Amino acid sequence: MSRRTPLERIRNIGIAAHIDAGKTTITERILFYTGRVRRIGEVDDGAATMDWMEQERERGITITSAATTCYWREHRVNIIDTPGHVDFTVEVERSLRVLDGVVAVFCGVGGVEPQSETVWKQADRYRVPRLAFVNKLDRVGSDFGRVVEMIRGRLSARPVPVQVPLRDNSEEFVGLIDLVEMATITYGTDPLGVDYAVEPISEEHAQMAREKRNHLIEEVAEFDDELMHLYLDGEEPEPGVIKRALRKGTLTGSIVPVLGGAAVRNKGVQRLLDAVTDYLPSPLDVPPVQGIHPWTSKVETRRADENEPFSALAFKLMSDPYVGKLTFIRVYSGKVESGKGVFNPALGKHERIGRLLEMHANKREERDTIYAGDIAAAVGLKRTATGDTLCEKAHPIVLESMLFPEPVISVAIEPKTRVDEERLADSLAKLAEEDPTFKVKYDEETGQTIISGMGELHLEILVDRMLREFDVAANVGRPQVAYRETISVAAEARGRFIKQTGGKGHYGDVLLRVEPLEKKIGFEFESAVTGGRVPKQFIPAIERGVAESMENGVLAGYPLSGVKAVLLDGSYHEVDSSELSFQLAAAIAFREAILKGKPKLLEPIMQVEVVVPDEYMGDIIADLNSKRGRIEGMTSRSDGRVIDATVPLSEMFGYATRLRSLSQGRAIYTMQFATYEVVPEELSDNIISRIRGW
Repeated sequence: MSRRTPLERIRNIGIAAHIDAGKTTITERILFYTGRVRRIGEVDDGAATMDWMEQERERGITITSAATTCYWREHRVNIIDTPGHVDFTVEVERSLRVLDGVVAVFCGVGGVEPQSETVWKQADRYRVPRLAFVNKLDRVGSDFGRVVEMIRGRLSARPVPVQVPLRDNSEEFVGLIDLVEMATITYGTDPLGVDYAVEPISEEHAQMAREKRNHLIEEVAEFDDELMHLYLDGEEPEPGVIKRALRKGTLTGSIVPVLGGAAVRNKGVQRLLDAVTDYLPSPLDVPPVQGIHPWTSKVETRRADENEPFSALAFKLMSDPYVGKLTFIRVYSGKVESGKGVFNPALGKHERIGRLLEMHANKREERDTIYAGDIAAAVGLKRTATGDTLCEKAHPIVLESMLFPEPVISVAIEPKTRVDEERLADSLAKLAEEDPTFKVKYDEETGQTIISGMGELHLEILVDRMLREFDVAANVGRPQVAYRETISVAAEARGRFIKQTGGKGHYGDVLLRVEPLEKKIGFEFESAVTGGRVPKQFIPAIERGVAESMENGVLAGYPLSGVKAVLLDGSYHEVDSSELSFQLAAAIAFREAILKGKPKLLEPIMQVEVVVPDEYMGDIIADLNSKRGRIEGMTSRSDGRVIDATVPLSEMFGYATRLRSLSQGRAIYTMQFATYEVVPEELSDNIISRIRGW
């Protein structure tokens, strides 16, 4: 079976933004206008196609990224609608890793909000070209120009408006002025927005439109020689020339075309689809994917071509009640057929793809073959995990995987009945397999199962899924902060593991130095040993011994973070030394050095943004200060003041209720992880005493 759509007509895009900016609403309109669905599903009614989980429909939020495919202007558009809530940031991270372009949605009133910045940084990390869509221009207080300036200032981007909103005498949003085509787009009486009028710009708006268009041409002329010559000669360029320059600038990430609309009023979405096909890249427009040969460690390259060796990245796992485990894959090169075997170089094992499915939210269509540039789901991959590469054994490659943040909150969970006990471990294992930010640990001292995640909502949803999808009833404890431990000064220690038995003995001798890392996050290992004092084959075992010791700190047993370990010296025995000997010696040296390094307790600090009417601002600031919060800044917007603060996570439990009571329900807040900081000494002593049971 041959490819249905040429590669140059494929667009793999994501819709990403802050919570409640209108991502799912836009996606629903796209599905309707492209003929994928016959009626528009509304988020507020719990009828959105892409929010198919029961929890999503009940809460009106997106929890899991949903994939779908539609067609527009003879282009195949693969779309992933991502969550906006920071607790589900892993869904955005893994989606951006495999997408070629992103539509970043901003609220016309709120502008650039905290999760917008997080998403933007994630897209920067993967160098993904972007369009910006300013939504909700029909709302009172919306300001297109202000949002453009916020994109420039807060995101350090170069926004280029290709449209401006058109308002009538009463300042109501009625349509758009297209600066490329120099035409007005107005929406008449059709409530679904299918029919709209494209007309010449009226005299009233002509001068403003010409000025805005000249600014647009100035911004993009550098990307196209023909446009540059026309601009310098004072000649009027054709729309096609401007589009070509816009496309070139967008593909390099130098500029961000900005469009506008009001998705809930069915305005501006078709023009957004036009911009997706005009400006965002096809798989041919992005650089060939690079990876490492698993055996030679040489850099390998794969072009987006079905005649190249097959390579794909597994970016998401999902349990399906009908077909079992679904593995979502992005194919970067070659092709693969259902029923064929693939090689997983991370495991060094072959896997067989039983079926290939093209997903439309939770519905599916069978595919015989998938090609370079396609995103699909595979059934039958039993061992493949998120971030694994799939390829041909004759042409192995390991593609860059993904980095996921560490959990910041934990709760104890226990089954309600003996029947639930048997199912609990199985359901937790399946959920942890799906979600790399969800961790499960058994505490041997207390006999409790501890689950950890990115926030209260994250864990609440997972517990709800256990009940509904796996029929497991469980009791959940109060949320606990995921503290960490670190050191405050550098220290050295020697560790020896020497044992003589009747047969072969053990001999390992290691001198380590530990140093605090400035960011207090992560772990680094370095070998500075010289002269063969420690044979090279034992150094990985030393690193393993240190890494395992990082799991349990010396103060209260919390994992260590923000520590660098340097191997300085050591000695070995020709006969008795082994990997195990050096691993155990390293663990002894590391623990001793940590004790000398003046260990401290770390707590997660959250970036908090509160939007509050002016009359309640004093009470909110006083409350944040009482929670050990630091006010970072305040800005004004049409619906009140925006307070930016950093607050320890331990002080933020139950804050939603507290905020409602302080503002009579009129203030809203968002919160996301910022960094780790040392806990004040008096609080640290209390926490350590409580954990140790003193």
